[in-house]
Amino acid sequence: MTAPEFADQLKGLDATMRSIEAVLDVDRLHRDKAALEEQASAPDLWDDQARAQSVTSRLSYVNGEISKLSSLRGRLDDAYIMLEMAEAEGDADSLAEVGAELTSLGKAIEELEVRTLLSGEYDSREALVAIRAGAGGVDAADFAEMLMRMYLRWAERHGYPTEVFETSYAEEAGLKSATFAVKAPYAYGTLSVEAGTHRLVRISPFDNQGRRQTSFAGVEVLPVVEQTDSIEIPENEIRVDVYRSSGPGGQSVNTTDSAVRLTHIPTGIVVTCQNEKSQLQNKASAMRVLQARLLERKRQEEQAKMEGLKADAAGSWGDQMRSYVLHPYQMVKDLRTEHETGNPSSVFDGELDGFVEAGIRWRKQQQISAQDA
Repeated sequence: MTAPEFADQLKGLDATMRSIEAVLDVDRLHRDKAALEEQASAPDLWDDQARAQSVTSRLSYVNGEISKLSSLRGRLDDAYIMLEMAEAEGDADSLAEVGAELTSLGKAIEELEVRTLLSGEYDSREALVAIRAGAGGVDAADFAEMLMRMYLRWAERHGYPTEVFETSYAEEAGLKSATFAVKAPYAYGTLSVEAGTHRLVRISPFDNQGRRQTSFAGVEVLPVVEQTDSIEIPENEIRVDVYRSSGPGGQSVNTTDSAVRLTHIPTGIVVTCQNEKSQLQNKASAMRVLQARLLERKRQEEQAKMEGLKADAAGSWGDQMRSYVLHPYQMVKDLRTEHETGNPSSVFDGELDGFVEAGIRWRKQQQISAQDA
């Protein structure tokens, strides 16, 4: 490319960056940072651990956003200077260096632009992710465990804290179900595009005849309930059962009746939690998950009412949205966005950003099309 073409590309990136800065409201981020730093410095902050964790998590996120925006703005400004110098000196190598930097900048700005598409009512919330083995026997249970590791690795790559609430292990291998939280702002808006039925095709490691097996697992993503949400559950609508935890665990996890199962009688929703040693801790965690499920049910009912449709709280579970093929070829493909990769091992190791970003853009386009219809 020529210097004038690089200049046009740079102007386009600068315009996109200004749009992002306007949507994310840089001034507001700095005000939020100042307010959160004041709260974090309060001497009694850790008297309420839940609030303290919320404040420190939010502060970490805001600092990260400001740092990211500042870094990209600085790189753009430097790219202008690099281009002027390369053009003035007529240096082909310097011009090539500018081109490489613009390619890198374009990718980084595009990734940040996706954040501006998260404008749903609950998109800014933390996320609860529930995974359940579907059809496919022991392969499905193993697949469910692979998916759980995939999402935990994705969160780890981004520096997002996680907390596992429940893991129900299958008899031979893998998981029957698991529920965990991703404790980062916008985790719900980001991961909600992962909800649906996932399909795995491979030579089964559990089949001594080496036959190909297709198995399924369901992923559900819920927004974490906040204090401002009006989700109150009368005690007479909940049945509480306690039992002994199963699966791997510490000294008192498997030896006391610490696991808790909550059943919401009006809806039939069942939530279990067994990963804490204390029955009270497990009950509190289970209650948070139950509240999140009821909040999501309420959101779907309100959305269905607006559309004049009957609510179907389990709709996303029946939508097959991604295939992971390990045999006879290697490919992971999203059936909605057509985004794909020939490297399943990297996806299972948490490299999900390409799929997530494509899903967010696809969802936004679906919303625009629905509004225009």
